[in-house]
Amino acid sequence: MRTFLTAQWTDLINLTYRVSPDLLLDHVPDGLELDIQDGHAFVSFVAFDFVDTRVLGLKIPGHINFPEVNLRFYVIEPETATRGVVFLREYVPKFWIASTARLLYNEPYRKIRMSSSHSKSDSTRTISYTLGESSITVTADNTPTLPAKDSQEYYFKEHEWGFGSNHRGRTMFYRVSHPEWNVFPIISMEQSLDFGALYGPKWQFLENEQPYLSVLADGSEISVFNPIRFDRFQEVNL
Repeated sequence: MRTFLTAQWTDLINLTYRVSPDLLLDHVPDGLELDIQDGHAFVSFVAFDFVDTRVLGLKIPGHINFPEVNLRFYVIEPETATRGVVFLREYVPKFWIASTARLLYNEPYRKIRMSSSHSKSDSTRTISYTLGESSITVTADNTPTLPAKDSQEYYFKEHEWGFGSNHRGRTMFYRVSHPEWNVFPIISMEQSLDFGALYGPKWQFLENEQPYLSVLADGSEISVFNPIRFDRFQEVNL
């Protein structure tokens, strides 16, 4: 697999919500199944920063450091029971990134006005993201821990495989490589997220839902590999 992009992902906020599987069935790429626990599917609002971004090894001026916010859900490749993610929508403040991702990979990127801020001390860290009229601020104890592999924190933050559909509707997959991430205990959170405006009317109900799980992870260097046809998944995943 050829590396397409490298960067550091930092200060990842993950708000995961339990939802009815019916809301996601139309979005599942061919050959995959929803990842379901106790009758529930899950979507996650994820915000983080790209730092030192390189595309095919090159830094593109003005597109090196920037935030991203996305809404994703979780799937399983049934033959290998491999878990992965599918994106419903991804936001960045850079037109070139959003346009290239849509044109080349059919990824659901859109450009929006965005910013992030980070304040850290010996005892706490406070992370804020804004996109359009929405915002979220998380303050956490600055004591990192590595969640156990059987924990929900691990389950929803560690996914090596991404799936999607190309412009012909054929399922594709790609790998995201990084070490396991530490998490920080969240002390407080303030959020004003207009899910309806960001992701469509059927997701507006999330504005009144309490997250099933809230996680702040430190992030790391990452590598994103070029997408490959789904019929090669078992070959690559062995």
